[in-house]
Amino acid sequence: MNALDRYALRRTVREAGQMLALAGVASPEVDARLLAEHLLGGPLLLADGAPEGFTAAYAALVGRRAAREPLQRILGVMWFRGLELECRPGVFIVRPETEVVAGAAIEAARAVASEEGRGPVVVDLCAGSGAIAAAVAAEVPLARVWAVEIDAAALALARENCERLAPGRVEVVGGDATAPAVLAELDGRVDVVVSNPPYVPAGEVEDVETAGYDPDLALYGGGADGLRLPLAVVERAAALLSPGAVLVMEHDPGQGAALRAAALGAGFTEAVTGQDLAGRDRYLRAVKERASRA
Repeated sequence: MNALDRYALRRTVREAGQMLALAGVASPEVDARLLAEHLLGGPLLLADGAPEGFTAAYAALVGRRAAREPLQRILGVMWFRGLELECRPGVFIVRPETEVVAGAAIEAARAVASEEGRGPVVVDLCAGSGAIAAAVAAEVPLARVWAVEIDAAALALARENCERLAPGRVEVVGGDATAPAVLAELDGRVDVVVSNPPYVPAGEVEDVETAGYDPDLALYGGGADGLRLPLAVVERAAALLSPGAVLVMEHDPGQGAALRAAALGAGFTEAVTGQDLAGRDRYLRAVKERASRA
């Protein structure tokens, strides 16, 4: 294959974007550019052309994306609140809507640091790739962060991502995030619990990329309504949190009312539903009951 000059390169990328659009990719032009930059090793805007072999290699990547293999899987990276995390097969790909959930937890942790003048204790239950835990550690420098994950592949990746992005700042623990024995030493001492647990109701995966590439263990919450694991997380968070502390948990848009009721029944005195950037109900924010005065 011949090398491409800058004009031929841009035409090739433009045509790739058109191909991805026809395949139903949500952001075809952006994906076409990112795939090209992955091979070029730098910004397309600054490229004077592409070397011999680029055309065939690029066509292969575009073909994979057109077949709806996730962009993050192809590139081996995913992005979250300004962080670049490694992405691997078999581990859930973090979504943009989870950035809002992490932001609510970060805001709660910052409030502790500001109002009480100390490092907040934050626990991420069902940590997956470690994206939320790494973001909390990066954005709240005083925070002491623990992350719990049961799946071996996700656990290994969370440890690597957190150590690279927030060295020595996140303790990643293997185990069942809902088990009372896991982090039992922190019971009643945690300022913020944040979680993006499996919550998808049975048979309600939203798109072909999720169905084809994300592991079932990270998707389905259990039961027809997907609430078994989220309800267990609410109970575990109630034990971990100190009086007046905050739980932030992502959920399906149809689960808000049930989870608010569950929180109020588990010792939380405030329970509200937060929305994602698309305006959909996306997370529970609940405040643990404060200790009564004698």
